[in-house]
Amino acid sequence: MRGLTISAHGGLDRLELRDDLAVPTLESDTQVRVRILAAALNHLDLFVVGGLPNVRIVPPWILGSDAMGTIAEVGAAVSGLDIGDRVLINPGLSDRTCEYCRSGEQPLCPRFGVLGEHVPGTLTEQIVLPAANVRRVASDADPNESAAFTLSTLTAWRMLVSRARVTPGEHVLIWGIGGGVAQACLQIAKMLGAHVTVTSGSDAKLERAAALGADATINHRGIDVGREMRARTAKRGVDVVVDSVGEATWTQSLGALGRRGRLVTCGGTSGPMVTTDVRRLFWNQWSILGSTMGNDAEFDAVVEHFRAGRLRPPVDGVYALDDARAAFERMASGEQFGKLVVRIAS
Repeated sequence: MRGLTISAHGGLDRLELRDDLAVPTLESDTQVRVRILAAALNHLDLFVVGGLPNVRIVPPWILGSDAMGTIAEVGAAVSGLDIGDRVLINPGLSDRTCEYCRSGEQPLCPRFGVLGEHVPGTLTEQIVLPAANVRRVASDADPNESAAFTLSTLTAWRMLVSRARVTPGEHVLIWGIGGGVAQACLQIAKMLGAHVTVTSGSDAKLERAAALGADATINHRGIDVGREMRARTAKRGVDVVVDSVGEATWTQSLGALGRRGRLVTCGGTSGPMVTTDVRRLFWNQWSILGSTMGNDAEFDAVVEHFRAGRLRPPVDGVYALDDARAAFERMASGEQFGKLVVRIAS
């Protein structure tokens, strides 16, 4: 079986396409085996290649979190899925037995993990998963859009709907609109009836974001976005800031927040350590919200929007598995607008 792997951390020179991987087998009657048609990259994949604190790999480690494919085998206890069904994959894995899982909050499971980060991933020809982690889509669903959909959209849905609870008419500021989560946040925020301002260091990306529905744009190079948003809103500030950049943008994000504002984050790509003036936090009655992936109900919700065509991820480019390193190089460059997809099978 073929797959894109690493055997040690480092640069993109560590990527290795192998054809001697073992075909996975079902280990329980609640699992399914999926034949992967297409997989998609996330910034997480670059972090895994470089190495993450307290995350250890067992060589050869298969990369990738997002994918879609067809059911090749079903466990004896699985119902509602048949061989040949085309499915989306939820990359978040939980033990399904802890108090959080039993209450429907799988991302809070102490054993929660992500495909490609904590267990071998999706950039391969076949994978075995719990049946709870797949949802059926139409037999003619586009493999590229399907592969690009789940991680970013599920993450964005939990951030805006479940955590920040965006309501119609609110003003949402989204940093870094070139990324998949930011683009999903834009689509979801507009679907919820919000006014959305997005930022980027690229005017070309801002133009594309406007075409996707952004109400206003900011080129954040060389300016204080917090002050800019205050000026644009007559000092009121915004209701919600989506900031997964971290150290480089945190102070500006708080500067953009109005009273009772909510800052929601799912990462810190520029660094994890941020500073907050607690006096402004309590005086303005802000809420700072963390968010990771999504639970089963949220997975059902986003998949239903995908089936109906209401949420569709922009795709920047599609690469053959043999050319997967080029996809990683484009992601590392930061030039992409939308998801980078790797076709695994025809």
